[in-house]
Amino acid sequence: MIKCLIIDDEPLALQQLEGYIKKIPYLELAASCQSVSEALGIIKTDSIDAVFTDINMPDMNGLDFVRAIHDTGENPLIVFTTAYSEYAVESFTVDAVDYLLKPFGQEDVERVAAKLFKIYEQSNVAAVSSVDEDDTLFLKTEHKIVRIDIKDIRYIEGMSEYLKIHLEGHPKPLIVLLSMKKLEERLPTPIFMRIHRSYIINLKKIQEVNKNRVILDADTYLPIGDLYRQTFMNYLETKFIGK
Repeated sequence: MIKCLIIDDEPLALQQLEGYIKKIPYLELAASCQSVSEALGIIKTDSIDAVFTDINMPDMNGLDFVRAIHDTGENPLIVFTTAYSEYAVESFTVDAVDYLLKPFGQEDVERVAAKLFKIYEQSNVAAVSSVDEDDTLFLKTEHKIVRIDIKDIRYIEGMSEYLKIHLEGHPKPLIVLLSMKKLEERLPTPIFMRIHRSYIINLKKIQEVNKNRVILDADTYLPIGDLYRQTFMNYLETKFIGK
C-alpha cells in the first residue's frame, strides 16, 4: 500500500480528494491536512510515501512546501493539485510525479495513482520468482518480498497495470505490479487456468460452474470469457463423470 498525505486549505476540495483516494485499493490515506505546518509535523513523525498537495495555499506556497519536505530529508512522491494551469511546468522543478488540474474527478486521480504505483514499485524492484520445488512463490509487494504457498492462491484479478492476488485465509489481496501474462507463465498449468482476460483461477478452488460463471464460494462469482471458454470446457470434460 502507498501511504498518502493530502493537503488543501479548502475543506470541500480536501473532502472530495479523500473520497477519490479511498476508492483506490493500493492507496492508504494516512492523514488529511488543511495547513502546511500540520502536514510537515506528520511527515517528520510518520512514514509517508506520497503527498497530494495544493499549490496556492495561504500559509506557504505548495512548491516551497515540497522544498521544506526535502529539507527534512524525506522524499515522498509528489502530486500537485491546482486550479491554475500556469503552475504545471513549475511543479516539475521539484520533481513532482504529476499534477491534477481542478476541477478533477475519480478517473483523473486513478490515472495519477497508477503512475504513482508504477514508480513506487519500480523503486522497490518489483519481482516474481519461479515456483520452487516446495510449491512456493516469492512476490514483491509494498516494501517487502513475501512468500506464498501456491495452494493458497484462490484467484488472480487483473487491474490495469497491477494484479490482485486473492489468498485463502487473507481478507485483503496482495497487490503487485505485474502483468497477467508474466504471472500466468510462472504458475503450474495443471492447477491454474485463465478463464477471462482479467481472471486466473485455482482449479482446485472451484465449487460450481453455472452457465457463464465459475463459483468459488458464496461471495465469489467469476465470469468465463469467450476466448477462454472452450479451453475451460475441455478441462471440465476430462473431470466429468456421468451423462
